[in-house]
Amino acid sequence: MENTGAGSFLRNRRLESFLDTNSVPNVKETWKNSGKEVAVQRPLKDVYIDDDGWISALISCVRIVTCFVVMMVTTFIWALIMLVLLPWPYQRVRQGNIYGHVTGRLMMWILGNPVKIEGTAYSNKRAIYISNHASPIDIFLIMWLTPTGTVGIAKKEIIWYPLFGQLYVLANHLRIDRSNPAAAIQSMKEAVNAVIKNELSLIIFPEGTRSKSGRLLSFKKGFVHLALQSRLPIVPMVLTGTHLAWRKGSLHVRPAPITVRYLPPISTDDWTADKIDDYIKMVHDIYVKNLPESQKPIISEATRNGSRS
Repeated sequence: MENTGAGSFLRNRRLESFLDTNSVPNVKETWKNSGKEVAVQRPLKDVYIDDDGWISALISCVRIVTCFVVMMVTTFIWALIMLVLLPWPYQRVRQGNIYGHVTGRLMMWILGNPVKIEGTAYSNKRAIYISNHASPIDIFLIMWLTPTGTVGIAKKEIIWYPLFGQLYVLANHLRIDRSNPAAAIQSMKEAVNAVIKNELSLIIFPEGTRSKSGRLLSFKKGFVHLALQSRLPIVPMVLTGTHLAWRKGSLHVRPAPITVRYLPPISTDDWTADKIDDYIKMVHDIYVKNLPESQKPIISEATRNGSRS
């Protein structure tokens, strides 16, 4: 790896790897050969120089502006498609997913971060997909990597996000009013009914907000209620490195390597409403086990002593 600020950002990326919808910019691809899985290794630079020089900052600004312009173009194109599909709401859901696949993939290609994707065998199942959230890059990854037929659940204020928010609503994805518990519960019920009726999947951030430090936050109860009502399995998506690539409050995107790992589905067929807290702890512990030290929640001494007693 070059030691200059520009070298740490300007890595060769082949455009054909973006155009090939069956490829991802990762270091490991799994192929099935005579019933066996064969891992194909690709070189991935997993060490980067955290360069705050003016050259790397300028390159980062160019990348972000390019992302914004590209998103404007794709959003305009898909907004026209959504308007044509207004009478068919769940066709709009699927078109929203296709928009996400194209736009999210483009965003990651422009930003240039090396991405490793693991556990893709679990990525096309009908399920409730959950993900930790520590960076704006998480949104691009979720857009790109969730399967067609997946509906999102976000706070109602998302409609005010330029471009993306308006298309989110046109795509018939779901919003909840977190300031009104009764309305939020009703929105959740409507979401489950729509998911069951139209055989959709769900994507949700169980922390409920973005982590400022990159460390895992506590989980809300919403994803468990969705699982209890829909009986869909839960597929955890563990994102690592995104908090280093695009930090909270910064416009400087760094070339930190990113990993997206799908974990095996968690069956919810035998879940009961009297054990909600147990299920939340179980899933949270799975994330703690699979995150690097820099993203694990900080356990206070009092909590540690309490767990030993």
